[in-house]
Amino acid sequence: MPGRASSSTWSTWCATSKATARPRLRFLRTLKNRFGPTDEVGCFDMTGAGIEEVPDPSRLFLGSGKPVAGTCVTIALEGRRALPVEVQALTVPTAAPNPRRVVSGVDGARVAMILALLQKRTGVDLSKQDVYVSTVGGVRLVEPAADLAIAIAIATALRDQAVRHDVAAVGELSLSGEIRPVTQSAQRRGEAGRLGYRTVIDDGAQSIARALNMVAATAMAPTSANDDVPEF
Repeated sequence: MPGRASSSTWSTWCATSKATARPRLRFLRTLKNRFGPTDEVGCFDMTGAGIEEVPDPSRLFLGSGKPVAGTCVTIALEGRRALPVEVQALTVPTAAPNPRRVVSGVDGARVAMILALLQKRTGVDLSKQDVYVSTVGGVRLVEPAADLAIAIAIATALRDQAVRHDVAAVGELSLSGEIRPVTQSAQRRGEAGRLGYRTVIDDGAQSIARALNMVAATAMAPTSANDDVPEF
């Protein structure tokens, strides 16, 4: 748009595009909007025909849905949009004096804090385990609301327990082992209910120890990793 019209348009509405770990996927978020909110987020797919909207990106960051030990779903916020994100963890016994801590999509410092918290407050001993934590789809979880899901994923990976497919976890963990409330909890619960998560473990559980007991009481038998491997 030439001249004055272009200047007026940009002073009324401005947005930024943020890439994800998936090269084709983009989140578009408004930075300035004179006539509306600035926390709306759109999800778009970069196709050969151009940019196409993803109307419901709710399944982009979830696994296959099979009961696998070491997975837990959390409800993350991107602007006003609540998105379910699956956190996956793997623990492997090691004899090394310094076990490995490898993360992808989550903050390494927070994972280190959660590991210490699990050992001190719940008795989950990870001192002789290599620990790997990742998110599905490469999405990055930076908010503390993902703490509880990370802790549950790690604990169930060590105990070889599978979280039920209709359970999600949202909560910030304090060093005392308490689960703290998170922002926009009602919106997160609403999105979880819409997607079929009948149980949301949050600050109502009060402590990480109690949350793990709730998970253990309803845990499923995990699918064996060799179930889909053909025999030779």
